Amino acid sequence: MIGCVQTSTAGAPQLLAISDLHVGYEANRDIVEKMRPGGDGDWLIVAGDVAEHVADILWALRTLKENFGTVIWLPGNHELWTHPKDPLTLRGEARYRHLVEEIRALDVVTPEDPYPIWEGEKGPVAVCPMALLYDYTWRDGTPGATSKKEALAQSTELGVVCTDEMLLHPDPLPGIDDWCRARVAETAERLSALDPDLPTVLANHWPLHRDPTRVLRYPSFALWCGTELTEDWHLRFHATEVVYGHLHIPRVTYRDGIRFTEASLGYPREWGARAAGPLGPRRILAGRPGAGR
Repeated sequence: MIGCVQTSTAGAPQLLAISDLHVGYEANRDIVEKMRPGGDGDWLIVAGDVAEHVADILWALRTLKENFGTVIWLPGNHELWTHPKDPLTLRGEARYRHLVEEIRALDVVTPEDPYPIWEGEKGPVAVCPMALLYDYTWRDGTPGATSKKEALAQSTELGVVCTDEMLLHPDPLPGIDDWCRARVAETAERLSALDPDLPTVLANHWPLHRDPTRVLRYPSFALWCGTELTEDWHLRFHATEVVYGHLHIPRVTYRDGIRFTEASLGYPREWGARAAGPLGPRRILAGRPGAGR
């Protein structure tokens, strides 16, 4: 049985998170089948990159929903790919909206639904799944590049090109950066409408600030990892915790006293090389004893 990494707090439900399940790999599929909550009231955030094919995405979320009372999903780049072997040929926004409707039908929360309220130890917290993408503004790994075009050209020369460039389409917008800016504006409006006294857990597949990308083996890959538009969102939108994935570097870091958890499972070749093996869901917050049961 794959449970949470951190043990439960005496009788209290847990808000858990995991990302980058990549269930196209049989070993990862087995992990999802065996994943269990620590208690009846546990919630699970699934922070993107479940799979590339819609059938696999729905299988994984349906399986998790059978065991966790509340499952919250947000997309990564892999869900948004139009993969040549996936029967669903929708692209861009149409693909995203189709996924939202299919996943809603499983009674799983999506970024387009009202933000659920977690009853935490210190009071209510809004859990905010987001789908923000990236806009090529993290150019630290491409020194001297002053434009998206220059940065992409330099990264290509280095032999670093994300598969998104072939499979992730922004339709009907002209570019991923345009789609990102539209998603950021729409999400900021929703977050701004929340009660300013209500703390949040912000969950996004891509990191909200660029510091986590400083340790990338290939620095120019940061181009596909986030946007400078969200650098201060953990402060602007009163985050008590931030969850992300994408980098396959599971760890906990802090910025401005706020905890950022990279919750990825990753590919079998990655977790198989660790002495601890695959990491299960990470505990983000504990709830009040008896809450959610």
